[in-house]
Amino acid sequence: MAKQTLIVQDTPITVIKRGEEDYICLTDMLQAKDGDFFVTDWLRNRNTLEYIGIWEKVYNPGFNYGEFATIRNQAGLNSFKISVKEFVSRTNAISLQAKAGRYGGTYAHKDIAFEFAMWISPEFKIFIVKEFQRLKEEEQKAIGWSAKRELSKINYHIHTDAVRANLVPDEVDAYHSSLIYAEEADVLNVALFGMTAKEWREANPGKKGNMRDYATINQLICLSNMENLNAVFINEGIPQRDRLHKLNKIAIQQMTVLEEVGNRKLLK
Repeated sequence: MAKQTLIVQDTPITVIKRGEEDYICLTDMLQAKDGDFFVTDWLRNRNTLEYIGIWEKVYNPGFNYGEFATIRNQAGLNSFKISVKEFVSRTNAISLQAKAGRYGGTYAHKDIAFEFAMWISPEFKIFIVKEFQRLKEEEQKAIGWSAKRELSKINYHIHTDAVRANLVPDEVDAYHSSLIYAEEADVLNVALFGMTAKEWREANPGKKGNMRDYATINQLICLSNMENLNAVFINEGIPQRDRLHKLNKIAIQQMTVLEEVGNRKLLK
């Protein structure tokens, strides 16, 4: 189970995935409320139950609304108290869950968790929503980077096929073939990053992987384009030195455009 952590007003709060939905730990959030309170204190509130009931009706076709009505009618009585586990068991609710063991605690769907945050304080709700949005933006950036990295890897096969078909003689052994492939990879590296793979490793001894693993999204977009172009240039028989010069000019042009587009989006 994927786990992430929000830090809201110095309070660490666990976020987990349930299918495609985010669930936030109410137990963690409760640490931000002054005094001795429990999630059950919030759940026994009639307004809380009304909100959860409407949410479940909209999103959960399996919700036992009849059993929920019985629970809701008891709300407001001094003797009324219900745990999250009992509420979920009786109503088949999906908005809440009580987990034991690893990542244990009471969790709520983000929609419900934000309402719980309001119960803690309006200020806390504002900050947790803000931090959650930041987390989602970082998540989307990571997804975009991974997609561009995979695209670059796929396009690299087009590049290596062109190298194999045009630059690797049939009689060359595997070792010397690998040198040719590496040399052509460095044509792209030098054109875009300004250094060979060996030079990057020597300059970054503490980093794992290669320079492409640390590239920005814009660099990966540019690299993907350059792999296709270099494959075309190789098939056309253009000498390596001339290809390097052409690719470097293209890299500068494309990176300039990509960075300008990014800056325009930031200004909006």
